[in-house]
Amino acid sequence: MDNEAASVRQSLLRGTMILALAAFVARFLGLIQRVPLQYLLGDAGMATYGIAYNIYSALLVIATAGIPSALSKLISDRTALGRHREALDIFRAAAKFAFTAGLVMTIFLFIIAPYYAEYITKDRDAALAIRTLAPAMLIFPLIAVMRGYYQGRQIMMAQGMSQIIEQILRVITAVSLAGILIWLGYDQATAAAGASFGGVAGAIGALCVMLWYWLRSRKQDKPLYEQEQFYYRQSTRAIYRRIFQLAIPICFVSLNVPMIYFIDSSITIGLLEGSIGYEAAKETLGILSGRAQSFAGIAPVLAIAVGQTILPVVSSAYAQRDMERVRTQSVLALKVTILTALPIVLMLCAAAPSFNGFLFGDTEGSDIIAMLVASTLFQVMMMTTGSILTGLGKTYLTMRIVILGIIVKLVTSILLAQLFGIYGIVGATMLTFAFIFTLYRYVLRKMVRFSIFTMKQWVLLFVSTAVLALLGYGLHELLSMLIATPLVRLNDMVIASIVSFVLGVGYILLILKFQLVNDEDLGYIPDRVQKVLVRLLAFVPKRFR
Repeated sequence: MDNEAASVRQSLLRGTMILALAAFVARFLGLIQRVPLQYLLGDAGMATYGIAYNIYSALLVIATAGIPSALSKLISDRTALGRHREALDIFRAAAKFAFTAGLVMTIFLFIIAPYYAEYITKDRDAALAIRTLAPAMLIFPLIAVMRGYYQGRQIMMAQGMSQIIEQILRVITAVSLAGILIWLGYDQATAAAGASFGGVAGAIGALCVMLWYWLRSRKQDKPLYEQEQFYYRQSTRAIYRRIFQLAIPICFVSLNVPMIYFIDSSITIGLLEGSIGYEAAKETLGILSGRAQSFAGIAPVLAIAVGQTILPVVSSAYAQRDMERVRTQSVLALKVTILTALPIVLMLCAAAPSFNGFLFGDTEGSDIIAMLVASTLFQVMMMTTGSILTGLGKTYLTMRIVILGIIVKLVTSILLAQLFGIYGIVGATMLTFAFIFTLYRYVLRKMVRFSIFTMKQWVLLFVSTAVLALLGYGLHELLSMLIATPLVRLNDMVIASIVSFVLGVGYILLILKFQLVNDEDLGYIPDRVQKVLVRLLAFVPKRFR
């Protein structure tokens, strides 16, 4: 049993590492993409691009209706019982629905684009960008279904490769088209629409990758189907009923972050226009959607990977009523999420002006970036806990919590914006993440008694993190005064690198000193990674080990 548990934990970590690496590459390319786009489109143009992308992201989740996560759970359950042909039937039914949903949503998005742009966001220029991105909606539901199928079978490389290819084609197409259109003399609205078309190119590339995996897996799976003795042919109606029983609640859970950013894109200009004017409000939205949300997408990368990996693992364990395995996997997932997101948040918050200046050429909106990045600490814990609850079948309860959270976000944004402007809107996002996570954690603790850290470790982690944050901020201010060459972006790069290095080393020493990662956790890390860690630890003074 111990060997089986070790194997499961190694599988979880291996799958998480594959998805985390792929997601990090994708997010990094997405962030890099914003740099030339910011130069070509400006903050106002980035607001237009951000409006199109955020409504697309929200509708994409609705179009797929949580089917990838539902499929992951259903396929995992069928595969664990050795019923592979039933799993294939579920996939085929979901693929048919995905195509239909994608077609409907594409037409819907194309029709509502001008009305949403003019009457909701107050940015007419966004209509063309939304319509240009709409064809991607036709393709992505099918991609999402195929990703969910391979997640359920714990073949994470398929999703990882499709994410990377998708982002590479998205970046190349978006930047190239925007640059060509600006060079030809078109306005920012048209150039933003050209950048939006990068999403269509990325979707086509991702679909090609998934089709390649599908063709390869069909040959490999043939012996499994032939050896299978028991097969129950399910009706399409029965399959859809089971999928939607899971998918609709999961849709709301998956929708929380896209919906929060969608709310920001929809109401920011309207809320700020009266106090700072239309143009300034639009530029502020451009900073929020074009810069802050890009930086805020870095820390949750591993949480997304952990969530996608943990769902089929927890679902399989819960199906077998192995609650001890559920507990250990939940603790491992939450620990990995917290300990990996925390240093990224520290670095980005402490050196936000330098990161902002290096990538975008000025420090405008650095405080907004730092504030939104800080909120991702609650976001990552919320996302991982939500995935665990989904694996445990608490989909309808999590759905109600997310709906309540979205209401909290909308109400607090409107109220706090009147007092604090854009900072009130960002603060409302942080409150919403914290609110949803608190309720998630309460529900999970009622089902599974667990403890990530001891109370003493929590206090030490909190105090040490606060000290590191102050140290990083002070070091950044000091270096900003000492390093002042004519090459401003080079200055920012050097300052950001030094602050990140110091905080990274300090954080590693903190983890070792307070034993936040125990020997059992390290034992499940892949051998190659362990060898690298052993070599690095040779340089650490013994009193910190």
